[in-house]
Amino acid sequence: MADVLENKRTATRFRILAEIAERQPAVSQGEIAEAVGVTSQAVSEYIRALVEDGLVEKEGRSRYTVTKEGVDWLLQEATDVRRYADHVTDDVLGNVQEDAAIATGDVSEGDSVTLSLRDGLLHATPGEEGPATGVATTDAEAGGDVGVTGFEGIIDFDPGTVTIFQVPPVRSGGSSVTDAETLTDACESADLVVATGVEAVVALRRADADPATTFAAGEVAAEAAGRGLDAVVVSTADHVGRVTDALRDANVAYEVTELA
Repeated sequence: MADVLENKRTATRFRILAEIAERQPAVSQGEIAEAVGVTSQAVSEYIRALVEDGLVEKEGRSRYTVTKEGVDWLLQEATDVRRYADHVTDDVLGNVQEDAAIATGDVSEGDSVTLSLRDGLLHATPGEEGPATGVATTDAEAGGDVGVTGFEGIIDFDPGTVTIFQVPPVRSGGSSVTDAETLTDACESADLVVATGVEAVVALRRADADPATTFAAGEVAAEAAGRGLDAVVVSTADHVGRVTDALRDANVAYEVTELA
């Protein structure tokens, strides 16, 4: 655990030094006392000790600045606190996290369930029959939403694919020069179809297909692929860069195909 969390005096010293850093050089000991929750006399004693330790420099009446050594100490303690907070968030709370799933059968609170991804959504099946399991925290009928915690194992699924179909901008012919048959076949076999750009939307209409969304196409496709869905992104050439940037940021592989 970080030192500032183990020792009350160190914690108070940390908070007072941080308050000085925020308010310097004109420092009101009364305001610091109110912010930290100690008396003004206690703040005066802490500041005196900070000056003696070389963490704070006194420049005149009620005028203080944090020294380089003080900044280094604050940064070190803040880093330790951040590491401990990350441990609590990732290692401690991660083990008691609760999520929602769709029950595939009747479930009672406390039942063990097997977890799976179907159509990109978490499903809970009564009993422990798969590589990923959890414990129901609520009652639910088949088809209802159920709370799940106590996750163990890894959900078995293959990441989805993302195929980007590039439509020329209107100045180069737009949707009128696209291969509608190829686009129709691709959309029929995809789990999700999204679009960005007017030319792309019109090209989909010519292919008798409707996009699930015309906003944040790259982000949506990345999320879908991460949940095991195969996504088709139809994008005007001018917008392809934004789509691929979002996919790269999410570390999702993709393929670009020109429709013209």
